[in-house]
Amino acid sequence: MNPRRWPWWVQCLAVYAGARVFSGIALLVVAAHQVENGWTGEHPGYADYTGLMWDATWYRQIAEGGYPSTLPVGADGQVAQNAWAFFPLFPLIVRAVMTVTGGSWAMVAPTVALLLGAAAMPVIHRLVERGAPRAVAARPGLPLATVLLVSVFPTSVVLQVGYTESLALLLIALTLLAIVTRHYGWAVAGVLALGLTRAVALPIAAVVLVHAWLRWREHRALPTRTWLAVAGLALASVISGVLWPLLCGWVTGVPDAYLQTQGAWRGSRDIAPFGAWGYILPFWFGSAWPLIGLGVIALLVVVLAAPSTRRLGGELWTWGAAYSVYLCAAIEPGSSLARFLLLAFPLGAATVGVLPRPRWAARAWTGAVVVVMLGLQVVWLWQIWRFVPPSGWPP
Repeated sequence: MNPRRWPWWVQCLAVYAGARVFSGIALLVVAAHQVENGWTGEHPGYADYTGLMWDATWYRQIAEGGYPSTLPVGADGQVAQNAWAFFPLFPLIVRAVMTVTGGSWAMVAPTVALLLGAAAMPVIHRLVERGAPRAVAARPGLPLATVLLVSVFPTSVVLQVGYTESLALLLIALTLLAIVTRHYGWAVAGVLALGLTRAVALPIAAVVLVHAWLRWREHRALPTRTWLAVAGLALASVISGVLWPLLCGWVTGVPDAYLQTQGAWRGSRDIAPFGAWGYILPFWFGSAWPLIGLGVIALLVVVLAAPSTRRLGGELWTWGAAYSVYLCAAIEPGSSLARFLLLAFPLGAATVGVLPRPRWAARAWTGAVVVVMLGLQVVWLWQIWRFVPPSGWPP
């Protein structure tokens, strides 16, 4: 049977499945070279390597034991690393599945993540189709090609480990699709759920504002109920962006518990917007850091101003722009940055659309990008996911 004749959603799932098989094989190869560490033994199996490594163990702790009622403090008197840095919705979902099936965290968490990622792919396809009609007209096949690029992204391996990326990807895509199709009630539900999944809800507010402006420009006059619905969605986005920090402060009795906890993971406890770049870039690049910083800004401007990016619909372009700026403001640049970029998936559509015509050239370009991404995925697994204990380990 010709795969091109399969239903569109089957094609999405087939692309995703093929990419996950590649990642699964790569994980097993890398695991064969993994030494004993704080999470797994030497040469761990697939379940342990995807369910226990790195932050997955924090989510396991939340699923099995919940959050501490007070903030732990280290010998230096500062708040220590603790579970409040990690959002609750994904571990709660996994815990529910564990209760029903009797499965262990290491078996259930990667499986749930894998299935959530699969659910996200048809939503992304539909979002690109409905939200970026100019881009789709310029590059036929763009929705499925976007699914392909998301599926093979260098850090897409996290779509099958015990992390929250799969759930966040699904909720972002669902929320953006609901906005584009003007189902504001569903968008409110999606963005509130996102606020309990990852700290990425605030950029949705920018998408809502652009959406409101586009609707006003199109019609000039809209029913009052429409404006109220859009205003409610904007408010929900802002509330969702601060929901988890407020809950952390309420439970622990420390108003800035979440921010203090985030500071425990940083090289400096400075959590001012964009502040981390001020000490990371000089540490990495010495006196050349201002030029590197300007280069990062210039690259972001070039990407957002590229014709293929501007052909995206207003909502998709705004998410790519707002989320990218938000990342720069909120995180400490490091190994996690590439993982966070997975959620800027509309930029994958822009990458596919760089060379829209002729058809053979478009396909060759997409194929070349896929090959590069798969190669970088192996590099990321080997360099980042594989833990190399420092000298003197264990401490």
